[in-house]
Amino acid sequence: MKIYHLMNISQYLLLLLCLLGDIGLASTGMKVKPICIEEERKALLSFKQDLNDMSGRLSSWVGHDCCRWEGISCNNRTGHVAKMDLRNTYDKSTAVEEWDELAYSQSRLGGIQIPKFFGELKTLRYLNISFAEFTGEIPPSLGNLSNLNYLDVCFSSSKIYSKNLNWLSHLSSLKYLNLNEVDLNSSTGWLHVVNMLPSLLELHLSLCRIESLPLSLHKINFTSLLVLDLSFNDFNTSSCPSWIFNLTSLRELDLNHNSFSAPFPVELGNLKSLEYLDLSHLGLKGSGVPRVIGNLCKLKTLHLPENNFDGGGIEEFWGSLSNCPNNTLVLESLDLSGCVLEGQLPASLGMLKSLQYLDLSCNHMNGSIPQSLGQLSELVELNLSFNSWEGILTEAHFINLTKLKSLSIGNNLDDIEKPMPIVFNLSYDWVPSFKLHTIVIRNYKVGPGFHVWLQSHTELVQVVLRGTGISDSIPKEWLLKLSSQLEYLDLSYNQFRGRLSSNQLMRFPKLHLLNLAHNQFEGPFPLWSTNASYFDLESNYFYGPIPSSFDKLMPKLEELYISENHLNGTIPPSICNMQNLTVLSLRSNHFSGEFPHTWSSWSQITIVDAAYNNLSGNIPTSMGILSSLEILKLKQQQFWR
Repeated sequence: MKIYHLMNISQYLLLLLCLLGDIGLASTGMKVKPICIEEERKALLSFKQDLNDMSGRLSSWVGHDCCRWEGISCNNRTGHVAKMDLRNTYDKSTAVEEWDELAYSQSRLGGIQIPKFFGELKTLRYLNISFAEFTGEIPPSLGNLSNLNYLDVCFSSSKIYSKNLNWLSHLSSLKYLNLNEVDLNSSTGWLHVVNMLPSLLELHLSLCRIESLPLSLHKINFTSLLVLDLSFNDFNTSSCPSWIFNLTSLRELDLNHNSFSAPFPVELGNLKSLEYLDLSHLGLKGSGVPRVIGNLCKLKTLHLPENNFDGGGIEEFWGSLSNCPNNTLVLESLDLSGCVLEGQLPASLGMLKSLQYLDLSCNHMNGSIPQSLGQLSELVELNLSFNSWEGILTEAHFINLTKLKSLSIGNNLDDIEKPMPIVFNLSYDWVPSFKLHTIVIRNYKVGPGFHVWLQSHTELVQVVLRGTGISDSIPKEWLLKLSSQLEYLDLSYNQFRGRLSSNQLMRFPKLHLLNLAHNQFEGPFPLWSTNASYFDLESNYFYGPIPSSFDKLMPKLEELYISENHLNGTIPPSICNMQNLTVLSLRSNHFSGEFPHTWSSWSQITIVDAAYNNLSGNIPTSMGILSSLEILKLKQQQFWR
């Protein structure tokens, strides 16, 4: 998983706290208890009655003092409601690894249209209903909230839209606006309205289906803007809008996943205060990464993947980074993947002392990887995959990478027959100072001491060693010594051999993907965790039947590849009960009997390949109801006509 730098907004929060200092806070001296306004209390109770509150968060909304209710704060002097915080309490930022859909759903409030009565709370200064379940159009009555500093209605499982943003022009005090995933497709003139907010510091309009992006503005009023996020919209322009380059206070600019199809805008060099710049997937063109980037000495995050810097060299880009005086580079996250970059990594690679995330994958870079890589002492994630590196990696390349957690490398060739250079040539007795969570090596050879080195990483979650030329016995040197926390294991296209049993796999209770294809494993059909979603045993020597209760043993399986083995017996009808199964590949085994007949219309199966077996009987008519089925292969069978 990629680590993205989040800019430090403590200064903005401090400003916001100052603005909201009289909301629910005691001033110096004697604390004055807010007096709840009766009309507002009744309105809130009426609002509560219509809400879907599965978590019971609003159980505190009882009694006469609404200023003490959860999510509500009042002005200490007037008693009017000044803050409403009804956002989803499930924190998505801490749930990236283990997303809990049930917990998220049960933490949402809503189930109704955004109420118009919000606009009647004219002293409101803070309104947050993000990740809630409100529906319908944002009521234009919100334009009555002339004191509003903070408005966040981003994302909802239901559709929220606004046909006209003119109501925003009345919110002259607004400093923070987040309308992410609000449908603004029918809203014209949005930029003109936003430009009328001189106090605005942050503007978030990601995934809003906005198609029109004016290239210029006659006059810019919102020059105080610090954060601008227009990512994931439908812009398709011939150049980057010129008005952006006049927002010289910008610290964060995110335009990723739009379409500009234009040369890289050198005017970006005017935005000297930028700390975060994401121009991913824009279709920008040029010869190499523009040297103007070297003028942005405050940049902490630079993401430019999937642009076309055709024929450009990586050396020139690294050279431009020396433009900053006294080597004051603070870059922490650099993503130049898929940019058609050429050339060799220079020895100056190690100059970015603050770098935590580096992705140079999917380019045309070649040559050896310099040992100065080992100088990036803050590095956490490194991805150099799908280039054409040469030479050998030794301890010197990793000697100071004490914080490294993720390492991905491999070339852009899938031809495993072609000899590859040894990548990892590590000493048996070298114990690294870092503990990897992820290691991905594709189609590169590893040295004889690699398995010993791998065992020192006791926190591994993902291991991919595809086409690395390993020839070894799996139980003795590998599975029994890998971390029991593994979730993803790919050892395909090697020469692993030996008997593989279910007991050996059961020591990985969290494993959900296993790829052992194209090796020399043998033994009965193995099973493991009920959490398994992907299982690939193709081109091995497994034998025997598939267990009859397969649907109960691996109920969450989505893809099953067991072609080119020595499996036999009948195909268990229980496979038809697997609701999540999309791919079933049984080709070139010794299965006999009839093909299962009990397929249901709710099946998600898209590919079935049972060719080159000994099946007989009728092709089941129930397969005709499989609306999702795209490929069916039953060649060389004995089916009746």
